[in-house]
Amino acid sequence: MATIQHSEIIKAPPERVFDLLRRVEDFADYSDLIKSIDTLGNNRYRWHVRAVGVDWSFDVAVTEITPPYVLAWESLEGVKNQGRYQLREVPEGTEVSLTLSYDIRNRLMEKAVNRAAKPLVGKVSRQILERVEARLNE
Repeated sequence: MATIQHSEIIKAPPERVFDLLRRVEDFADYSDLIKSIDTLGNNRYRWHVRAVGVDWSFDVAVTEITPPYVLAWESLEGVKNQGRYQLREVPEGTEVSLTLSYDIRNRLMEKAVNRAAKPLVGKVSRQILERVEARLNE
């Protein structure tokens, strides 16, 4: 599995940041690449993403919720992936760290995705966290 990490500081306390990150279905509002997220119940969601010119869908389950510090998930089908938001209070507000691991089993797609994945995940993570911060400041 390839792993990508990204972190940002949001000028808000961890509780407020976590409250928005916990609303997984709202992530489609936070990134241009996430087309939609369907709520399936029992902390399960179907993500619809457009990346590297391809439409991807995958089901995920939230596997850990520890307010206001950890939100973790893993895929149930589709693109094999798992991710974790770790929040930490810092003097400036909250440091939010994302760790995302994924595995693509199609060799042709894997090469294209691996080349684009790090900047792509960085872009999506920045968009999400910038838009979360903007929403907190509304």
